[in-house]
Amino acid sequence: MTTQVVARTGIDYGSFGKQLDVYRPAEGPVWGTVLLWHGRGPQERDVLATLAREAAGHGVRVVAPDWRSDAADGGWTHLRESVAWLRAHVGDEAVLAGWSLGARAAMATVLRPPLWDGWRPTAVVGIAGNYLTSSDPRMGPPAVEDLTVTQQPSLPVHLVHGTADAVVDVACSRAFARHLEQHRWPVEYTELETDHAGVVMAEYDRTLGRCRPATAEHALTAGAATARVIARAVRGTVRV
Repeated sequence: MTTQVVARTGIDYGSFGKQLDVYRPAEGPVWGTVLLWHGRGPQERDVLATLAREAAGHGVRVVAPDWRSDAADGGWTHLRESVAWLRAHVGDEAVLAGWSLGARAAMATVLRPPLWDGWRPTAVVGIAGNYLTSSDPRMGPPAVEDLTVTQQPSLPVHLVHGTADAVVDVACSRAFARHLEQHRWPVEYTELETDHAGVVMAEYDRTLGRCRPATAEHALTAGAATARVIARAVRGTVRV
């Protein structure tokens, strides 16, 4: 992190009483915004708090909402409403980033924008996502299949994955990066020596039954690298 960060936490959004946090640099320019979706665990925006602060330290505004994948509609209303909040309070231009299931949802947003009233991000950052087999009635077939038939124009895709990921094999991102290149989508692929949680500067706590901020050096180092990828994604698409 390169500068001090301020945060507004517990901001209500949407019609289901969900909340989000906004992180931004305390001073200096704000190069752009990233909407950051957590993974399958419900109400886990706190898991991404350390990563969000780290990214904001590079001059990025980070909007991190809660959502619930165990909701009746798979959480898609929550995700849609987080996009609506972003557009109403920040503007249309933003990078979309997601971790794990959030990464898969982010790619669905890119490949199927009618799901989001036609909104598309300026770039997408997929962190430890399953793009080869993960599907859902609302987000369509696996991203690798959807990529072959989508009519949407390409945009920059940044993929990040840990080599020691035991939840989603790193082979998923390796293969998807190749497919993106074959279909002439601009892609940046980053592998980090960490696991599924470490890539977002977190670690799984068996006692809590959920992730918490990381203390292990591999996760701190990897998460800092992921934050730099997010910052590059924002700076690469901002209009100056």
